[in-house]
Amino acid sequence: MNNTIIGVDLAKEVIQVCIYTNKSVRSNTEMTTREFLIFLANLKSATVIFEACSTSNYWKQKATSLGHDARLICPKLVHSVRQNQKTDKNDALAVVQAALLPDVNFISGKNIEQQQLQSIMRFRELAIKQKTALGNQLKSLLLELNIRVSNRDGGLKGVIQATLEDGENDLSFEFRSALQMAWTQYRGLIKSIVHYEEVLANISTQHTECKRLLQLEGVSTINAVNLYIALGCQPELFHKGKEASACIGLTPVQHSTGGKVKLGSIGKYVKNSMLRSNLIVGAMSAINRIMTREAVTQKEAWIQALVARRGKRCAAVALANKTVRTAFAMLTQGTEYKAVLITA
Repeated sequence: MNNTIIGVDLAKEVIQVCIYTNKSVRSNTEMTTREFLIFLANLKSATVIFEACSTSNYWKQKATSLGHDARLICPKLVHSVRQNQKTDKNDALAVVQAALLPDVNFISGKNIEQQQLQSIMRFRELAIKQKTALGNQLKSLLLELNIRVSNRDGGLKGVIQATLEDGENDLSFEFRSALQMAWTQYRGLIKSIVHYEEVLANISTQHTECKRLLQLEGVSTINAVNLYIALGCQPELFHKGKEASACIGLTPVQHSTGGKVKLGSIGKYVKNSMLRSNLIVGAMSAINRIMTREAVTQKEAWIQALVARRGKRCAAVALANKTVRTAFAMLTQGTEYKAVLITA
């Protein structure tokens, strides 16, 4: 870390910049985004610390391109370090103070490619949530009219079409028009989800890292893209694969004191719950397939023994943990995944 540390508190319109050098605060001023960009361009090589937020990846990329050592720091850590009341000046100063703490774990930033992949994933996740919400609303509102949705009647599609075509159900023209519009919106969300998944599938087959990650057990297109987003930009921020797995929330929560080590279950609340959930679901799917046949590889034999000893759920978490650690090794070392066959 350079002698000069720049603590930056980002906002939509203004940016608070705290300059710390020679063990003292030289200035703590407010700048516009244009002024801050000029400031970075004219500044000699320094360590620039950004509090992680929605625009921090962009500014980290800009600062790095201008020759600075740019890093992101956790807002929770900054909040715990900040003294006095919350102001932009105090926040910028707290960013510097937090960065000066020993053994600080900085946040891995994302490059422009990962930001675009993450945006596609967010589009898909929102479309799925909206589709589920709208589908549940349609079923509930139709039920209030004693119109029940059943798979025997063609599901939601068949019931809505039958309702719109029935001229003797005493439904007004305005309601029919609104119901038709809601159904059109529902179908549009389904088409959007299919399109997002096709885009991600094309990316995963063309992207070198994602294509290699697809070789892992229980890793689909969604998991491969998510793993690349989480681990692919700056894997050097994790010293070992178990640190990456712990960051995702696939290791037991530890509560040790007085020389007594106590390990519990995996944490209930994690930062990247969607990735962890997808990895565990993918691992469970792989385990269900492996349990239907004789083990061919050493990993499959390990999974079958673990299922017999601890059950499928525990084995799914363990396999997801191993998947993250293997993916970390593949991304950092540039290697291919090769399953070790059981020798006769």
